[in-house]
Amino acid sequence: MSICSRIFSLIALFFLLAGCSHNPSSVQIKELRLPPKVSSGSHIVRPGESLFSIAWLYSRDYKELAATNGIRPPYTIYPGQHVNLTPSSYGSRTSRLASKNVSATVGSGMVKKQPANKHKKIEPSSRAFSWQWPAKGKVVQVYSNSNGLNKGIDIRGKLGEPVSAAAAGEVVYAGSELAGYGKLIIMKHNNSYLSAYAHNKELLVREGDSVKAGQKIAEIGSTGTTEPKLHFEIRHNGKPVDPMRFLPKR
Repeated sequence: MSICSRIFSLIALFFLLAGCSHNPSSVQIKELRLPPKVSSGSHIVRPGESLFSIAWLYSRDYKELAATNGIRPPYTIYPGQHVNLTPSSYGSRTSRLASKNVSATVGSGMVKKQPANKHKKIEPSSRAFSWQWPAKGKVVQVYSNSNGLNKGIDIRGKLGEPVSAAAAGEVVYAGSELAGYGKLIIMKHNNSYLSAYAHNKELLVREGDSVKAGQKIAEIGSTGTTEPKLHFEIRHNGKPVDPMRFLPKR
């Protein structure tokens, strides 16, 4: 082989390797649902967050965070506010604000609940209630809290398929601020139970909405993950529990 041929072959090989290194299919997307290893300190509120989403992030009971920080219903918080994460026996410490002069307008970036819809508000019962499946697909990953890898179940689906409320309640978070969850909805069913619906393509409800059991609240998507599916969680007093213990057999 001549010197020119060898040089040409080396140049071709170089461009081939360079193209492979920039191949989008070689990029791995990891789902990050592990809560930060935090036992004390504070969380600085970012725009779009709610007290419920912060409690979810750290696997904490929203009632404990509210009591510790002196936050009363409807649990309105503000960007720049420091939420104390130090565990307490439902203390009454007052949360600190990064800025003392916070405007009361939505345009200021205040984390504020959207007005509820005009329909009559559904008050979650404190009595036991029945759960139903939030999607029709097959369960492809089960609950595994022992190693912290999956705090719920993953249900396979197709893009755009309906996601339904597993029980009646109030939407307390609808957004995409929690890493690894994509477009996420968190619902409050009573003072003890919350549920979450992650990786949605579209969110069809907003914070403050009252939702009936079985009502369509979102569409299955792949936001924050690599394939269309619904990640579904149930929390009891802030702690993850196995949804299969509550959902009916099918």
